[in-house]
Amino acid sequence: MNFQHTEDRRMLADALNRYITQAYSFETRRNIEASHEGYSEAKWNQLSELGVLGALFTETEGGFGGSGFDIAVVFESLGRGLVVEPVLGSALLAGSAVLAAGRSGHESLAQGLISGSRIAALAHAEPDSGYSLTHVSTLARRDGDGWMLSGSKANITQGQSASTFVVSARTAGEFADVDGLSLFVVPAGAAGLSLHEHAAVDGGRVIDLKLDDVRLPATALLGEEGRASDVIECALGKGVLALCAQAVGAMDVALASTLEYLKTRKQFGVPVGSFQALQHRMATMVIEVEQARSALINASAAVDGTDRLAREKALSAAKYLIGKVGTMVAEECVQMHGGIGMTSELPLSHYAKRLLMIDHELGDAAFHLERYTRLKED
Repeated sequence: MNFQHTEDRRMLADALNRYITQAYSFETRRNIEASHEGYSEAKWNQLSELGVLGALFTETEGGFGGSGFDIAVVFESLGRGLVVEPVLGSALLAGSAVLAAGRSGHESLAQGLISGSRIAALAHAEPDSGYSLTHVSTLARRDGDGWMLSGSKANITQGQSASTFVVSARTAGEFADVDGLSLFVVPAGAAGLSLHEHAAVDGGRVIDLKLDDVRLPATALLGEEGRASDVIECALGKGVLALCAQAVGAMDVALASTLEYLKTRKQFGVPVGSFQALQHRMATMVIEVEQARSALINASAAVDGTDRLAREKALSAAKYLIGKVGTMVAEECVQMHGGIGMTSELPLSHYAKRLLMIDHELGDAAFHLERYTRLKED
């Protein structure tokens, strides 16, 4: 298999890395993260103009990429810059769900998510669902010609900037059944919908939703009633791939900054990087990160395949390994920096927190190890 990126992907990666280096400094990111919106509309538009959003979708969907490797290239670069704009939450997760479900009746939303003119969020996880894809207790029942939704959603990625939510709800079956799940398009200002925003470990924001008899028209149903499980799995699978790529990009930066620190920090008149024990620890990290990169490549290839079992196994294997390695890199790099490694003024501490957060998004290492084992037995 040829793992070399196409010329178009290399050009996109070069342009995005150059943009992040020149226009998305650490201080710029901190100011954006601390703002009321939690993202920059100007930066969001610039990312869209660079082709970042279009690269996540196929030509038939209105983009120019859409493969697993396209997703990996984009998010590895975003991970290097710790970009906070809602590329993951809006374009990839919500956009993939809308397009996979069938955009009939929601063409303007689909086009807006690809172009960046609309921002949405996928609301699927619930307070008591853990990381399960099918544990959904939010109910959608017929209400005349429309629908009425009641329930709660939790830990919605980058949801504070969304004007629209793509909400999963059960229209049939029991709490953990695979069948009976449906998706609905819910405006952020809908009556009966309340939002609670809270800070994440890495300084970002997630929101919880409370749906209290939210009335929706019949056209709010996205795709076929009761058939959304595969759509949700596909969208969240792409999200897992994106998080793995983000982590690899962040680990590269953390390793580079730690190596530079070891070369310049001196003890007993010599650079601390000359100490054999620290050299061994750095070498171990480099090997582990390369293993994580290999897992990312394997998952990127599997996402484009037609074998559902192979795809899900590769994604869970990558998320498990990268979650474990990311946690190790975060801890080791902070320790090698000493006390300064914990300070918010040092970019490294933010990379470390992001790596820890990635492990817990869309399933932590323990969850994906158990899921991989279960899938292997199928």
